[in-house]
Amino acid sequence: MIKIIADTTCSIPINVIRELNISCLPQIIIFGDTSYRDDCEITTSEFLNKLSTSSDLPKTAAPPPALYEPIFREIYDNGDTAIVITPAAELSGTYRSATIAAQDFPDADIRIIDSKTIGSGLGSIIRKAYEWNHSGFSADDIIVKIEEMKLRERVYFFVDTLEYLYKGGRIGGAQMLVGSLLQVKPILTLKNGRTEPIESQRTRKRALLRIRELVKLEFPDNDSTSITVQQGGAEKEAFELVDELKRDLGIDDIPVFQLPPAVIVHAGPGCLAVSFFVSPSTQI
Repeated sequence: MIKIIADTTCSIPINVIRELNISCLPQIIIFGDTSYRDDCEITTSEFLNKLSTSSDLPKTAAPPPALYEPIFREIYDNGDTAIVITPAAELSGTYRSATIAAQDFPDADIRIIDSKTIGSGLGSIIRKAYEWNHSGFSADDIIVKIEEMKLRERVYFFVDTLEYLYKGGRIGGAQMLVGSLLQVKPILTLKNGRTEPIESQRTRKRALLRIRELVKLEFPDNDSTSITVQQGGAEKEAFELVDELKRDLGIDDIPVFQLPPAVIVHAGPGCLAVSFFVSPSTQI
């Protein structure tokens, strides 16, 4: 049997991921001397409320290796295969934690994959892996499909300020924008798991409009795009963007996901993103 293992940075709601019987590890949110698991001890809404009144920027920690131990032990005892799909190693220590935990089970069939993404794009990959597993694909075939799919993701997002990315050490190539452009709304992307700048706009409204344009330019004409919108404290704008994208792209359903606290810590409140997957023939 193949078991898909995820963590909360995939943005799939906890109740949904449990219904799918996917093991999901929490990220740890740290306010001062107090830590919270983000799967059962703090919600995104509660986190945003605490963030608005906190004088210090909270910290995050990847799920410690000890949390993987009972899952990997069960995999080993049952002779199963684990496919662990983690957020980008450039953005999270989750890949490293899973790798460390797997070292205690050298004879177990544990496959750990760096998705090179985070948020609802990661969630789309996990949902596809789940579908491939239930369609009878082998572990080797599922991994090949994941590796191919992750190359096709396009994600465009903007943040209210670069302060959170900068202080959290996740700013990547957008470092060049710090200082001279802190008052604008940068449009960013992920390339090979790193935050990279696309361009900047003067207002949130213009940034949203430009993201719509970027999506329209690359959106493929097929039914396997897995397009999603994700937001952290920007729910109204997210649903407005969805309505506009439905009209732009001629599709009926675009799910909106709430970003988990561990992502908002580094992106900041007010962040909003679109993730989708281009056709295989257009991947770079």
